[in-house]
Amino acid sequence: MANSAAGTAPVAAAPDGRIKLLPPEEVRRIAAGEVIDRPAALIREFLDNAIDAGAANIEVTVEGGGVKKAEVVDDGEGMGREDLECCWLTHATSKIRSLDDLSRAETLGFRGEALAAAAAVSRLEIVSSADGREAWRLEVGPGEQRPPRLERVRRTKGSSVRSLNLYDTIPARKRFLKREGSEAALCRQAFIDKALAFPEISFRFTQDGRPVYFFPAAASKKERFAAALLDAREGAFLHEIHAGGAGFSADIVIGGPELYRSDRRMLYVFANGRRIQDYSLTQALEYGTQGCFPNSAHPVGAVYVDIDPALADFNIHPAKREARFRDPGAIHHAVSSALRDFCRRLGLTHEESRRGAAPGGTGETGALRGGASLFGAGAAFAGRASPTAGRPGAAAAMEALLEKPPAFSPLPGRADYGAASEAAFEAAEESPPYSEPRYAGRAFCLFILVEWDNKLFIIDQHAAHERILYNRFLASPIPKQELLAPLPFTTESGEEDRFLEARREELAALVVEIKRDGDGWRIEALPALWRLGDGETVRQILDLRKAGENMAERWAATLCCHQAVRDGDYLDDASAFALAKEALALPDPRCPHGRPIWTEITREALFKAVRRGN
Repeated sequence: MANSAAGTAPVAAAPDGRIKLLPPEEVRRIAAGEVIDRPAALIREFLDNAIDAGAANIEVTVEGGGVKKAEVVDDGEGMGREDLECCWLTHATSKIRSLDDLSRAETLGFRGEALAAAAAVSRLEIVSSADGREAWRLEVGPGEQRPPRLERVRRTKGSSVRSLNLYDTIPARKRFLKREGSEAALCRQAFIDKALAFPEISFRFTQDGRPVYFFPAAASKKERFAAALLDAREGAFLHEIHAGGAGFSADIVIGGPELYRSDRRMLYVFANGRRIQDYSLTQALEYGTQGCFPNSAHPVGAVYVDIDPALADFNIHPAKREARFRDPGAIHHAVSSALRDFCRRLGLTHEESRRGAAPGGTGETGALRGGASLFGAGAAFAGRASPTAGRPGAAAAMEALLEKPPAFSPLPGRADYGAASEAAFEAAEESPPYSEPRYAGRAFCLFILVEWDNKLFIIDQHAAHERILYNRFLASPIPKQELLAPLPFTTESGEEDRFLEARREELAALVVEIKRDGDGWRIEALPALWRLGDGETVRQILDLRKAGENMAERWAATLCCHQAVRDGDYLDDASAFALAKEALALPDPRCPHGRPIWTEITREALFKAVRRGN
């Protein structure tokens, strides 16, 4: 009555008997479907147990896409009779004893679900020996509440775990599996994921009686990554670096700028030996290498995080495909910073190697002798120092170049010899390679041609000028231009508003001064000589939210791209040669977007291409 008086209808009681407890076997089969969702999950779980058992050699066999048969054989610790009797029961485990142990578990498996789930959805056979003298065989399947009698067999130390006829007793789930070839491919990927994480273990994979993979124990993660995923030539471009912080360390395998892909499928993230789906760390791999790869290209590599189990939770996903870190920002920063330092060092090393091999260097730095700077005549190259340091503002770069072109020495041609004899010209052709760059001309109103040290360098004028301006922007303050009429704009999402609020001071440091204007915003200042229209300006600013920690670098790249000389812009010979020499002195021969600034062809290769002998 009280409920009726208050205007609330009374809750009707359900008829007795509508809610019932599911039979234990049905509970097991439902729970098993979360852990073993397809044959690849069997492979993953069996591999986890083999690795936890300390195996040095692991063999995987699948038949019929892993549905007909999925088997993992190892030489690990193995099990005795008592352990084998109960290992297949739900939550039977040797790895934890209480809930508190979950926060300290250092093994790949710990909840005791894998074998129980496999037995609930397939016929499970286990043969195991703890000492190599006494071995036992167990066979159990769906619907069995207690294991049959154990059989004594012969086997060396270790375990063989085999699943047969997956989902035969659950036809509805079996119908949703992919065709055999697709399921086999997923099994192979699960196998490769484990092989990548544990290079010290030897792995072998057989599919339908045919050997597919054999990875002998490797000395490093880089070596295993190359063997598992790349061809012999690509493996030469891999590097391995290290990062760390409070409670964690990270090994990073990364391909150099010669090695990239058009998508992110070759980016891997591992945490304590598990491959996980973690957007933040995938993002760190890309942020850290930003500017090292061509537009729309993605790096090839992996980050292996080894973290104190108390600082991560691997218990948030039934298949442990995800993890929650206590301080993900610290890991992201450590990885991206280590990669940025690596890319910078890689650029310097590459340039030092190239210069050191060329005649005419000035000692260990390999700096070019003589010549002039893009930012004015008479400025000498400065070795490893930034070629733009201490020079006039970037906005006036091309004006200074065109107004005061430096002297240059074109390549000698037949017409330059006047009355000189043919013999004199032939003698000039036989002279030693040029110890300094020599201007050879331009091609397609885009490329500058320079001969140096028996090589022909083909230099992209836009990419070269863009990198030179970019270095200048990062080395000195950006000139500001206050707008006579502020530019109003509105955002399309709360995320964009939050970005502008949170990063307003950082934007101001990049000479993008914005203020709230009612429900919208207005831009009050931009870098000098900003050339984009209103709509494109707003889009470029809002796109900076995707740059993360690299916002300054991304903004500098945008500015420089629009101020640099463009494809088809005319440069006289003196200006073109000055730009080319400045480009060849750059410590990093890539534009801010990752494209190479120049390519080269040797005299020998050119002669061979036209079938001419030296």
